[in-house]
Amino acid sequence: MSTAGDIASRHRFDARRTRQQLLRAVRQALPSNGCSGLKQVTVPMPPTDVLAWLDAQPQAERAYWSDRNGEHEIAAVGAADIQWSQAPVRREELARTLRAGSFLEGGRYIGGARFDSGAASEERWQPFGTFRFVLPRLELHRTPEGTLLRYNLRPSHDDRAAVEALVHQVRLHPPASSPVALAAPVARTDAPGRPAWEATVGEALEAIATTPLEKVVLARVATFTFAAPLAPLTLLRLLKAATPNCFHFAFQSADGPAFVGASPELLFAKEGTRVHSEAVAGTRPRVDDPTADDRLRRALLQSDKDRREHAFVRERIRRALAPLTQTLTVEEEPSELRLARKRHLQSAVEGRLQKGVDVWDLLGTLHPTPAVGGTPTDAALQHIRAVEPLDRGWYAGPVGWVQDDAAAFAVGIRSGLVDGADLSLFSGAGIVAGSDPAAEWQEIEHKISDFIDVLGLDPRRS
Repeated sequence: MSTAGDIASRHRFDARRTRQQLLRAVRQALPSNGCSGLKQVTVPMPPTDVLAWLDAQPQAERAYWSDRNGEHEIAAVGAADIQWSQAPVRREELARTLRAGSFLEGGRYIGGARFDSGAASEERWQPFGTFRFVLPRLELHRTPEGTLLRYNLRPSHDDRAAVEALVHQVRLHPPASSPVALAAPVARTDAPGRPAWEATVGEALEAIATTPLEKVVLARVATFTFAAPLAPLTLLRLLKAATPNCFHFAFQSADGPAFVGASPELLFAKEGTRVHSEAVAGTRPRVDDPTADDRLRRALLQSDKDRREHAFVRERIRRALAPLTQTLTVEEEPSELRLARKRHLQSAVEGRLQKGVDVWDLLGTLHPTPAVGGTPTDAALQHIRAVEPLDRGWYAGPVGWVQDDAAAFAVGIRSGLVDGADLSLFSGAGIVAGSDPAAEWQEIEHKISDFIDVLGLDPRRS
């Protein structure tokens, strides 16, 4: 029978062996004369709590991504390369700007971009830039086939001593962590407050009735203040446990705020010439009583307002992808996307791309969808800039990863910015003809309810 001491001894031995294996491979990949480009060293890892591994690392530059079913997790530490800009970029020029970047071939970059790349940013969002994509120094990738640790090297730039020092610093097998309760916040502020919000919705309804604007998504932010700084990865762990069937992410630059979220919405995934996207719009809560929950499901599927809102998103994606694809299949009848506490209307979109269409074409064409902006897109963006009293930053922007001919991006909704002792939760509601301002306020409260529950708050008094 194995004792705790036996298990601990084997654990130390495995970590030491893995470290030595990684160190030998790194030394072999760094020739004395140097060379250009990217070299990657990969070693197998035992089953690992990916978030615990990320939280244990000493580097402040961190990122995390997991897909909707939780089968693929990426934890990223440090930076071998950063492609970013703080300068505003016109929406139609964003793809061209990104394509001109010096992304290293073979490297998987993780990051995202602002919702409105053409707008100047508030101070708290400036570390994220207009866009920011990082090639991690270290990345831990868990898949159904196993877990791998990758060290990304740039021999022409990297100092051998610094590279080897990082190998010695990395925590290889930290113990698994369990979710821990967060201290309750001491204050909440809303921007805009409810009266101003309802007035803004009224302005949007008037614009929809009198101009070509058909739909606009209006956002607001609820900021919770704590007695002490909040740990972003602790928040993400709790959020992840409470929100299955979502894309989970966290992005934190060195010594900066952290952007954390659990998005139900895929912007697109690309693998070779295949592209997958989806329309997600229309919301109802989930409840514990099966009969009442089924009534809410049927109410969503039969709602004229929600089906019209969903159709704007679906048709915009169809029009955007049609010129870029050889074949395109769009689900005409929406189905239910069922989450732990909410449900949405969802339509899947699948296509085979035209020759030469790349990730940045897709990003520039699909973002922003009417689910987070509105329709027509330019008219909706102009309206948002004119009436919203906040900087969305990366909220509702594309977040994910890109590598050569593959990528996956979620829409950065159901998200918050952790800045010291402040947690700012961003959310929005789609306004179309027939929208009710009071109901739209309550819809946003439902959308931030995952965070509210994680914070241990009574949603009726939060």
